[in-house]
Formats: sequence, structure tokens, C-alpha cells
Amino acid sequence: MRYTTLGPSGTVVSTQCLGTMTFGAEADEETSGRILEEYVAAGGTFVDTADVYSKGTSEEIIGRWLRSHPEDARQLVITTKGRFPMGTGPNDLGLSRRHLRMALEDSLRRLGVEHLDLYQMHAWDGLTPIEETLRFLDDAVSSGKISYYGFSNYLGWQLVKAAETAKAHHWSRPVTLQPQYNLLVRDIEHEVVPACLDAGVGLLPWSPLAGGWLSGKYQRDQTPSGASRLGEDPNRGMEAWGPRNAEERTWQVIEEVADVARDEGVTSAQVALAWVAAQPAVTSVILGARTVDQLRDNLAAADLELAPEHLDRLSEVSAPPVPDYPYGPAGVRQPHRALIQEG
Repeated sequence: MRYTTLGPSGTVVSTQCLGTMTFGAEADEETSGRILEEYVAAGGTFVDTADVYSKGTSEEIIGRWLRSHPEDARQLVITTKGRFPMGTGPNDLGLSRRHLRMALEDSLRRLGVEHLDLYQMHAWDGLTPIEETLRFLDDAVSSGKISYYGFSNYLGWQLVKAAETAKAHHWSRPVTLQPQYNLLVRDIEHEVVPACLDAGVGLLPWSPLAGGWLSGKYQRDQTPSGASRLGEDPNRGMEAWGPRNAEERTWQVIEEVADVARDEGVTSAQVALAWVAAQPAVTSVILGARTVDQLRDNLAAADLELAPEHLDRLSEVSAPPVPDYPYGPAGVRQPHRALIQEG
């Protein structure tokens, strides 16, 4: 396992983060406990959850594990998220001071801790003024409820607005952004990645295997079946089988990943994870596992450094199609200028 700082902060985390959305849903408590033990034994120190994961069950499972493993708990950096509905009332969601106060207290209770290392806003809230959200987060830092805060699923302009507003008011500033990022979903490179680099914010990519697509488990034009995410639900959200199977680019990327894996003597999943980890601004890659075996395979990518030519091959085949302007060649050239030297 390798380690780095959490964005611009001084807190050290492992470069692979354990995502726990499966806890209480695709992984029962016993399996979840074994996953945690395997992750910690491999040197992992960073655990990500959210209040909406199994409606609080993921946090509760982690909380019971932390209490039964006090020495390991001291070394773990714990992050959770708030924003989405946890009830049916009009104030049971959002980034208002009222909802975040209750959401944070409930998460602390379920996790069985008095303090969170990182608290992330799960998505933008167009109803709540950004100043209200940021002031709450600054107060939470000042009161010792949290050490740092970050965002998830924010667009580039949203991140910049939040970071610059915090800076202008001399409030604590965000340290992380958690977006979807993988070889099949690279559109954040147009605006979000540059925004993170400009603001000094670390990326925590979720779904680095694109919901299992990049692991090589699926075959072209063969609808998945059996014990897998798409086998159980082929129409699952952004990972849905039909639309991705119909795109030629999907299978070109998958084939290139498999070719690189053969060259490197590793698995396709490890190649896909290593590619994400090598991208600019990435702090830690979030691993989501249903089983201990899946986790073990993913953990093996921690020390994998792809050869430059392999990184180039993967980046080229997976480049998202864009119009000439503003993200294509013409748009990219436009803001640059040469330094004219006299004499």
C-alpha cells in the first residue's frame, strides 16, 4: 500500500480508499467485516461511506466494527457524506444548516464516534445558498466535529464557487472532490479536473471500474446474468447494460485494457485502477467490493505502475469524443499564447 496526503491537508491516507456502499446491501455484516479486516491488513487506512448507503446500515456496520477493533480504528481515516433524503419531510435532505446539523449528528451516532476526519457534501444543492453550507462546515471544523470537508459529484464551476467563497470569508476550505472517474467516463477532465488543480483539491474517484465493466467480466452482446451488479440488474443506473453495450468505444476500451493486462501480467481490474491512480489531482481511488476476493484483486493494484506506453495507449483509446469547440483542438488552442521576445 502507498500513502499520500489528503488533498492539500497534512493528514496521510492510503492511495486506495475502501468504499462501503455495498455494506448492508450486496455484502452482509459478516462479509463486510472480513472486507474491512482484509483492507486494514493490506495497509489501508481510508474508509468512505455515506448516510444513504443502505439507509444508514453501512455506517452502523462500520461503527460496530470500529468498536470491536479499537487499535485499528485509531489508524483509520473515516469519511461519510450527507445531502440525500433520510426521511420524507421537506427538510430531510439538502445542504441547509438545519439538515446538515441533523445529518452529521446522526452519522456520528451511527459510526459511534465524536469526530469525523472528512465530511463530504454528496451533491450540489441549488436551493441552499453556498454561504449557508460553507458556514456550517466551517463551524463544524471549529467545534471539532470534523477535521476537513469536501464535495461529491460537483461540477467545475460549483467547486470553484465554493472554494473561492470559503477563501473570501476566511473559512476552512475544501480538501477533496469525489466524482465518477474511469476509462469509460472521462468527461470530468474538461472542467472538473482543471478546477481541482486550480483550487488545490484532491480527487477521490468513485466507480474506477465503471461498475465492473473494466474488470473484463462482461462479454459483448451477452446480457449479464448471475451474481454481479448487472447480472442482478441489467438496467442499473449509469452502468446499464444496453447503452454501454451498444457503444463501440466501450468494447475498444475493454479490449485495450485486457491487452495491457496481458503485457503487464496482471488483471484487467488492476490495470484500470492503476490508470485512474496515475491521473492528475487523484489522491485516493475508491474501491467498491462485494466480496473479499474482489477486494484482494483490487488491492494488488496499489503498487502497480503502468509503463508510459501503456498509459498512453489506454488514454488514447478511451479519449471521450468532443466537438471541436470548446473542448476539442480549436478550443484547447484558443487560450494559449506564445511569449514574444524582442531582439
